[in-house]
Amino acid sequence: MRLSAGLLPVCRRADGRLEVFLAHFGGPFWAGKEFGAWSIVKGEYDPATERPEEAARREWVEEIGAPVPKGRWHDLGTVRQSAAKTVQAFAVLVSDPAEVVFVESNRTSVQWPPGSGHFIEIPEMDRAQWWGLNAACERLVRAQGAYLDRVSSAAAEGFPAPGR
Repeated sequence: MRLSAGLLPVCRRADGRLEVFLAHFGGPFWAGKEFGAWSIVKGEYDPATERPEEAARREWVEEIGAPVPKGRWHDLGTVRQSAAKTVQAFAVLVSDPAEVVFVESNRTSVQWPPGSGHFIEIPEMDRAQWWGLNAACERLVRAQGAYLDRVSSAAAEGFPAPGR
């Protein structure tokens, strides 16, 4: 089974509304798609050599191109994203959402069109932004929607995890 770990920045607006920072998959397959085309910033790791928190930090820097947001972390647990992938996520409660920005994603090579033998370089993520929970739920990869319920519960409890 493949393991991934990721980071989900969360902010509470002045009106009390929660927002989360999501990234949109890059490349021609995802171009023009909005629903089911967004994700927490995450990536695979090997538990023999890296802790999930370390992987989440590494992936953030690679896919967003900016420093990891400062704030208190909360373990959101895991979801099974597919038969072969389990994702561990951490929420980070940020005080200033303007400090969380997308700069530039790392690039990867994909075969395009599929089966053509022709490879192109694409950004793993092509943009990222803040979304209210309802809009985020519509856009997230389906399995990750469970994290939004967990964020709501954690926010109601004041994000009790110690700061990291």
